[in-house]
Amino acid sequence: MDLKNKKLTEDEFFGIRKEVLTHWPTGSEVDLQEAVEYLKKVPDEKNFAKKLRKAKEEGVTLAQPRAGVALISEHIKLLNYLEDEGGADLLPSTIDSYTRQNRYNECQIGIDESLKAGRSLLNGFPAVNHGVKGCREVYESIKNPIQARHGTPDARLLSEIITASGWTSNEGGGISYNIPYAKSVSMEKTIRDWQYCDRLTGWYEEQGIELNREPFGPLTGTLVPPSISNTVAILEALLAAEQGVKNVTVGYGQCGNMVQDIAAIRALEEQTEEYLKRFGYSDVFVTTVFHQWMGGFPADEAKAFGVISVGAATAAMAGATKVIVKTPHEAIGIPTMEANAQGIRDTIMTLNMLKGQRMPMSPELQTEINIIKAETRCMLESVYEVGKGDFARGTVEAFKLGIVDIPFAPSKYNAGKMMPARDNSGAVRYLMTGNIPFTKDIIDFNKAKLVERGQFEKRDVTFQMTVDDIFAVGKGNLIGRPEEKK
Repeated sequence: MDLKNKKLTEDEFFGIRKEVLTHWPTGSEVDLQEAVEYLKKVPDEKNFAKKLRKAKEEGVTLAQPRAGVALISEHIKLLNYLEDEGGADLLPSTIDSYTRQNRYNECQIGIDESLKAGRSLLNGFPAVNHGVKGCREVYESIKNPIQARHGTPDARLLSEIITASGWTSNEGGGISYNIPYAKSVSMEKTIRDWQYCDRLTGWYEEQGIELNREPFGPLTGTLVPPSISNTVAILEALLAAEQGVKNVTVGYGQCGNMVQDIAAIRALEEQTEEYLKRFGYSDVFVTTVFHQWMGGFPADEAKAFGVISVGAATAAMAGATKVIVKTPHEAIGIPTMEANAQGIRDTIMTLNMLKGQRMPMSPELQTEINIIKAETRCMLESVYEVGKGDFARGTVEAFKLGIVDIPFAPSKYNAGKMMPARDNSGAVRYLMTGNIPFTKDIIDFNKAKLVERGQFEKRDVTFQMTVDDIFAVGKGNLIGRPEEKK
């Protein structure tokens, strides 16, 4: 089948589905008609799409952590703690690394070894292995909506199982769960596989079940310029909408300069709606998610809370629909449930204090919105052009040509020629644009911003700035200034 951005027919979808359900024995537990009846009984307060819709209408920002362990009973205990002690508005199930690579045999070994050890020996919840029965047990034990968060290039069976289990949101996409996560998976394959996931969501929509889909915003989480992540989010929203998705949450990972971060969220929401309407998807409800700092964290807990609070404040002032919460143990590894709950409480306190407040428009904020939109438009229009009007084909070609280029990605299908660095105010700019088709005025704007920093620091504008910036927050600063010689 030639890749194209066209809604899968029922024959195509159900033909692929027969094979997908054979990938692991729990696939046989999925009965679509029974699942429809089950999902119709999900109350509004436990439906992810409906809770996000309500939050956007009321102008509030919801808090959602990351969390996942190997065993059902322990996972339920963790989620109950995060909603009862942490106060989480939305719940996750972070899926383990073996499931992300479709290595279900190793998952089973991990589950068995975890049972023997009495503690989780997997770095997440193996939803496919636990099947519909296990995932429904999780859903029925909590009070809030639940979402699968993972990083899976081929999430077709995972999507079938979690959706049939009452989990009303699924994170990911053919770009955002491939280029930052995998080395050798082709763009054609992941776009096809995620067309299936989106078509599944669209099929449920046709049965009257409102579900949420969320492209993964932060990508590699390291100095990703806003226009890169916004471009990817909009592309994935367009691809999802073609398959029938009606409720989409586009995301962005905090870069650290508050004006730029707020501009990025506002530009993202506006341009997502603009492009969806332009291509005929006028009935898609768009919300936004702001991811707290995804880079290196300070090991000191008090300093880590400072990073979390700034992220929460930025999400509130931007008007994001939800914020993904970090923990004070980020520098150490997988957090305890107590530390996870602390991060949520810190975030909620900040959100409550800023409720109803928004950063007012200023010349500086407007400039940032304008440059992000201009950069994003350059990439999106080029994707459309090289795809000859087809965003699926265009995305594949765009990555081949480096029109869209994600920094520090492991994928061999990513050009890796673009390089970012911070300007003198901490905003992320393009140090090297690679093959991204920016106009001369955009290139000049980025260059001037970095020259300004170089003059301030009395050094040349080089890749060393990028290196310094990567480690800066872990050392207690946003910008990687050169250390003074003693």
